[in-house]
Amino acid sequence: MKSKEFKKVFGDVAKSNGFERSFGGWFKEAEECIVVLDLQKSNFGDYYQLMIKVYVQGMFGNKYSKSKDLVKKEGGDVFRGEPPHYKDVFDFDQPTDDEKRKERLTKLFIEFIIPFTEKALSRQGLKDLAAIGEVFLLPAVKAQLV
Repeated sequence: MKSKEFKKVFGDVAKSNGFERSFGGWFKEAEECIVVLDLQKSNFGDYYQLMIKVYVQGMFGNKYSKSKDLVKKEGGDVFRGEPPHYKDVFDFDQPTDDEKRKERLTKLFIEFIIPFTEKALSRQGLKDLAAIGEVFLLPAVKAQLV
């Protein structure tokens, strides 16, 4: 599989796990938060980086809705990348069997993205993620989550 084909595979897996494609990213929304998955192609090699951005409704007076800015311009109120042990899924400089890559991608969603997103869709869940070291909350963000 070529790296460009991977984006379609990623989208299929994201969609099958409840994410909606819009503005070049994949969104999952709840009343308190929006989680955005953004695949960014590296300029330094044949690999992607997964950017996971969480926007908290009302944070610093902001009201968020799906937009291209949330995918491409904004960094999120809370941000993280893929876990280090899943970097191989996104690295096309290291060839691997297409089926193995797809299996690893599916496993990434099952083991990390879905549980992470379920928590990240609420203010309390974000505090819980910070408490176990899954995200770092900037002091200003932490103060706003009370």
